Amino acid sequence: MNKPGVLSIKPFRRLWIAVSLSSLGDWLSLLALTAAAHALTGSYAAQAYAVGGVLAAKLLPVLVFGPVAGALADRLDRRAVMLGADVVRFGLLLSVPLVGRLEWLFAAAFLTELASLLRRPAEDATVPALVPPKLYPRAKSVAVWTVYGSAPLAGVVFAVTSLLAGLFLPGPDLALYVSAGVFLVGAVVVFTLKTGPTRHPVSVPSLPGRVLDGWKYAGGSELVRGLVIGLFGVSLAGGLLIGVLRPSAAALGAGDAGYGMLFAAVFLGLASGMLLGPRILRDLSRRRLFGLAVLATALVLVPAALIQELVAVFVLSGVVGFGAGVAGATAEAVIGQEVRDDLRDRTSSYLRSLVRVVLTISAVLAPAASGALGQHVLALGDLSYRIQGTAEVLLIGAVVTLLAGLGAFRLTDDRRGIPLKADLYGALQGVAYVPPVPGVKKKERGLFIAFEGGEGAGKTTQSRLLAIWLRDNGFDVVNTREPGATKVGMRLRAILLDRETTALSDRAESLLYAADRAQHVDAVIRPALEHGSVVITDRYVDSSLAYQAYGREQAVEEIREVNAWATGGLVPDLTVLLDVPPSVGLNRFASPADRIESEPEDFHNRVRRGFRALADADPDRYLVVDASQDQDAITRLIQDKVRSILPDPVPASAEDVTSTFPAIRDL
Repeated sequence: MNKPGVLSIKPFRRLWIAVSLSSLGDWLSLLALTAAAHALTGSYAAQAYAVGGVLAAKLLPVLVFGPVAGALADRLDRRAVMLGADVVRFGLLLSVPLVGRLEWLFAAAFLTELASLLRRPAEDATVPALVPPKLYPRAKSVAVWTVYGSAPLAGVVFAVTSLLAGLFLPGPDLALYVSAGVFLVGAVVVFTLKTGPTRHPVSVPSLPGRVLDGWKYAGGSELVRGLVIGLFGVSLAGGLLIGVLRPSAAALGAGDAGYGMLFAAVFLGLASGMLLGPRILRDLSRRRLFGLAVLATALVLVPAALIQELVAVFVLSGVVGFGAGVAGATAEAVIGQEVRDDLRDRTSSYLRSLVRVVLTISAVLAPAASGALGQHVLALGDLSYRIQGTAEVLLIGAVVTLLAGLGAFRLTDDRRGIPLKADLYGALQGVAYVPPVPGVKKKERGLFIAFEGGEGAGKTTQSRLLAIWLRDNGFDVVNTREPGATKVGMRLRAILLDRETTALSDRAESLLYAADRAQHVDAVIRPALEHGSVVITDRYVDSSLAYQAYGREQAVEEIREVNAWATGGLVPDLTVLLDVPPSVGLNRFASPADRIESEPEDFHNRVRRGFRALADADPDRYLVVDASQDQDAITRLIQDKVRSILPDPVPASAEDVTSTFPAIRDL
């Protein structure tokens, strides 16, 4: 995943190429070695055990030898470790088809993984020497996405080499040679890499130890317990599916090429789910989305186990990966939003370690279990259905994942008592479902929040963030602005803010803003409030008092009376004033200044003083925030204040038939 600015650094770009080749070679060698083990054995059970043996040799060492490899890599030159690992892996993979024995294949798989264990921490420790500290998080993100993003590519490359193998070499030998060649090219890239001196420490904690230690503090939280159970379920489903892909491909008559494409489908679905997860059903609670993703993964695993048609299994494998990706990304989002700051990183690290441990163990056990279960023929009258051990393994996994999904949904659900069907329907319509409250009239007024402040104070950003936060917490929100929220208002906005509007008098300007506001209240704000929505507006009456009264030095009471008539006396429940000196706010704009922004600094200083005077006169309605603070700090202050005035339960009732609040349009 390309992050602007990181890959433009030449030394890091070269390291990224080396990491890409190493990751591609790792995934490709996993496919080639499992396929070779499958080819070197005969019966169904023997082939399944052989595949399980390779997976054990390739995946289990990270659970046992990771910390030892990290400590050893810490004592050696980083570049030498990466170069040596690539050369060793090249030689080992080259030897497998030449020796042609299953015992050596297992040994080569184990030794290549040990070499990879040495290389990975050396890669991580090299990054700080190649990028500035402020870009280090981006560089790490690029590296992580590169490692997992290369898996689908490896599946496609393996499928292509398998199709070509018959023309040049027997079986999966060509894929082994290609894997070896990838490592050799990677060694050449590392040889040309100039890393410079780095003493960044290498540390590879024990994954099983981290999981056990993490539960001690994470197990006390109902939310984290729900995330643990759900992630256990999707990790089990994904690991079992990956583990039985080669036997499944054989049962489908797809061979190595089909195996490669099924592998690519799983990881392509996983990557898509991780990317799209935070964007799916934005108006649905993230907690509910997590539980639903786990349940959906379990349900899709059932047809993936029973259907014996390659294209259908390919699609279903991708959907299983997608569900697991959505669950993982949603869990990260929930942790970021709801876990305490001092526990957030530890919790996230703990859950990632849990996923890796469960995924690894289940992938290793799956082919062995399918071999033990064997093949059965189910007779149904004149019809017969051949049941593979792989199908039974996946069905067992589906049941366990389904139970995990139900448990996770129960523990993480933050909308208990609200019908899931109505909640989903509302989210699909782009609005948050608001449950009717017994005894509350439909026309009961909602909550009205206005954001005010000078130019560049961050009103638009903070009002948008507040709207997202409220929607995530189940509130129906209408986020709007002045001027220009209606069709009439858009025309007035063009007149008011266009720098070419030079002959506009101060009184005319005040009346035009009042006209926009009158239409805004009648067409957008008041209908939304009557439906019980939370209305958040970027600017309202106090902007006219500050700009047209204090800024233009007109009579404050005259402006107040005009706007009171225009709005019918509608006053916000809360006005958030983002206070920032004009010298700071005006310098935040990248685009050309409009007519108001182009006013001299004295004008904007008067506006600022006007806002402060209004806040001082009505402190109960105002929240004054220093807008020069960090954006996250401002957001927390606003959320804390809004939380204190939110009704509980949500007092707005939705429409009787649909239980959702439709988008407001001008008549």
